[in-house]
Amino acid sequence: MRRDVNGVTKSRFEMFSNSDEAVINKKLPKELLLRIFSFLDVVTLCRCAQVSRAWNVLALDGSNWQRIDLFDFQRDIEGRVVENISKRCGGFLRKLSLRGCLGVGDNALRTFAQNCRNIEVLNLNGCTKTTDATCTSLSKFCSKLRHLDLASCTSITNMSLKALSEGCPLLEQLNISWCDQVTKDGIQALVRGCGGLKALFLKGCTQLEDEALKYIGAHCPELVTLNLQTCLQITDEGLITICRGCHKLQSLCASGCSNITDAILNALGQNCPRLRILEVARCSQLTDVGFTTLARNCHELEKMDLEECVQITDSTLIQLSIHCPRLQVLSLSHCELITDDGIRHLGNGACAHDQLEVIELDNCPLITDASLEHLKSCHSLERIELYDCQQITRAGIKRLRVKMIVSPSGSSVLSQHPFLLPFFSLPPCPYFRFGFLWYLYLLGHSTKRKKKMESKSKSR
Repeated sequence: MRRDVNGVTKSRFEMFSNSDEAVINKKLPKELLLRIFSFLDVVTLCRCAQVSRAWNVLALDGSNWQRIDLFDFQRDIEGRVVENISKRCGGFLRKLSLRGCLGVGDNALRTFAQNCRNIEVLNLNGCTKTTDATCTSLSKFCSKLRHLDLASCTSITNMSLKALSEGCPLLEQLNISWCDQVTKDGIQALVRGCGGLKALFLKGCTQLEDEALKYIGAHCPELVTLNLQTCLQITDEGLITICRGCHKLQSLCASGCSNITDAILNALGQNCPRLRILEVARCSQLTDVGFTTLARNCHELEKMDLEECVQITDSTLIQLSIHCPRLQVLSLSHCELITDDGIRHLGNGACAHDQLEVIELDNCPLITDASLEHLKSCHSLERIELYDCQQITRAGIKRLRVKMIVSPSGSSVLSQHPFLLPFFSLPPCPYFRFGFLWYLYLLGHSTKRKKKMESKSKSR
């Protein structure tokens, strides 16, 4: 918030007088002020640190820096900043996100691991300088680690998984998507030491075979989420082992695993009744028979991605409409056998009135305006994809738009073309960016300064 005073623009903190700040400091004990500061995010803490010396001490207290997300400043963060943060926060830090920080490497992360031994959640997604040495450091110093994201850290190998297995037994969630050097040997080592894994993301790990899934099924009974997207060598054999060993499974992504058949859907139906999310895009061997078994047994399904499951027909939609009352998101893109009759059953089904929010029908050539009429009963519907549906007319869209909810931006939620939101936004003020980074840099130096002052006082 900013205000113009005699033509001079001042920030909220610039308008805050020294006398006001002094009154607050006198009225409230330090412990209470520190408690108030604990509710502030990193950016606000850095702003508060500029108010006065007293607030600088409070804002930079390590107890306020338990959760740090530097994604918005990724292009500026270097290893030295991470080292200084770790020295300031020490054992207080529980959660750190360095997602996309390309300038951070093994040396900085070793210092971080040594100083922040209570870290529980660490996001290194896209930190491409990270290698096995980082996982060795985490294994040695960070035994409380529960969530680790190493996606797109392409230098990670089986050695990292072995190290994590030996030193991080509490690990519950691991993302090694696109770490394509990982093989079944790494997975075997991982699951033997981290049997409490609940979420495992292996997207793009193209060397993984069924043998790797057999190890997971045998050692990870608590597994809830598994992502195997584009693991091209996976077949029914491996996934059936997962279904039989991981009965708590709620989310499975096997999109692009083109070798799987209805046997997987049967195994899921028989063994995983809690399944909520199933993504099997481009699995062209799946048919109505398999989805019928799945729908009749997995009544908690909320999201299904069936894009390019080219063999399914209206029969699948009929089963979903009867047995899956919680269905919220359904993608039928390129399912060219789907007709208005299937959409009619869906529109009259158990999920229609209060649950269904998104339906993707792009490239379904048999869909006509009649389907739009059937979807009018879906009162929770937020988005419909109709790209390249040649039989949909402007008149049909116009009639449906009247019934559709309007988004806060004022535009209709009816979508004829794909729409992507901005991936992220940067802070509006470049000057504040500089100030924020400067305070991050100073975090470690203020600690050094304090130690020097203490040593001088002792010498006196």
